[in-house]
Amino acid sequence: MNYKDLEGIIPAVIVPMRSDYSIDFDAFEHYLEWVVAQKPVGLAVNVDTGEGPYLTMEERGQVIRSAKKVAEGKCFIVAGVGGPSTMAAVANAKAAQEAGADTLLIFPTPAYLNDPLDDRIPYLYHKAIIEAVNLPIVAFQLGLVFGGANFTPSSLEKLLELPQIIGIKDASFDAQIFVAACDIVRRANHPITLLSGNDPFMLESFLLGASGGLLGFGAVGVGLLNEMLTAVREKRFNEAAAMQPKVQGFCDYIYAKPYGDYRARAKAALVVMGLLSPEVTYVRPPFLSLWDVEKENARQAVSAAGLLNIANR
Repeated sequence: MNYKDLEGIIPAVIVPMRSDYSIDFDAFEHYLEWVVAQKPVGLAVNVDTGEGPYLTMEERGQVIRSAKKVAEGKCFIVAGVGGPSTMAAVANAKAAQEAGADTLLIFPTPAYLNDPLDDRIPYLYHKAIIEAVNLPIVAFQLGLVFGGANFTPSSLEKLLELPQIIGIKDASFDAQIFVAACDIVRRANHPITLLSGNDPFMLESFLLGASGGLLGFGAVGVGLLNEMLTAVREKRFNEAAAMQPKVQGFCDYIYAKPYGDYRARAKAALVVMGLLSPEVTYVRPPFLSLWDVEKENARQAVSAAGLLNIANR
């Protein structure tokens, strides 16, 4: 695959969990069938939305295999991998490739928080992964609120010299950082797709230069996002703007503060959409499961978005 394949909506999908925090793979595949029917270009698994950092290596492999089975021939699989050490990241990348991932999203490592950040740290981290696997790479800057780190401008410029990097997801949740990333991507020495991960300003990020979105909101709003991005691509800007209250309004429920609860809210929303049962809305600790708290709020948000019991339509 190449950078053009990334242009579009790539939902970061949830994983249904039982009360013992085990993954219900039957429910997962049923949910993915609905997601894939909305025609995303890819599925992102084992990322923050899918609780990837909290899963075992065996679970991450099974998540990739299950997603691959559902998506085969319809869309590709992006697998999140990371360290914190380079050796751990390389091992995780090899396991993701063996499980069937088509491309890798490389999580930032806490080493990026070194101040000042030596440009060689992210460059060599990615280079080691690239040398260990035969897959294209999506770089990733992730806001501190999610335990991530952002690149400095010089470190991002250096990183994008690696030709195997075909995309970058900006989930800085910071408009200034996003705009700076847009400029750096435009100046890179090879084509790179800029993917928005900025759920609080999705339409704005499409208008400013993102040609796709790898978004946690896509777990529940993939169809809405496809409509909005298509309107932007076709320069139907008035239609895209008219969609904003419904699309961003639903997203603002999922990403209400505290941000860390967005996975639990997404699972609650999927219940009232008819895609999950309450018994599989648990999230892995230390985060909290919130079905009882959020079910009425979720119903109101889903109803406003016109997606109540969408699975039965």
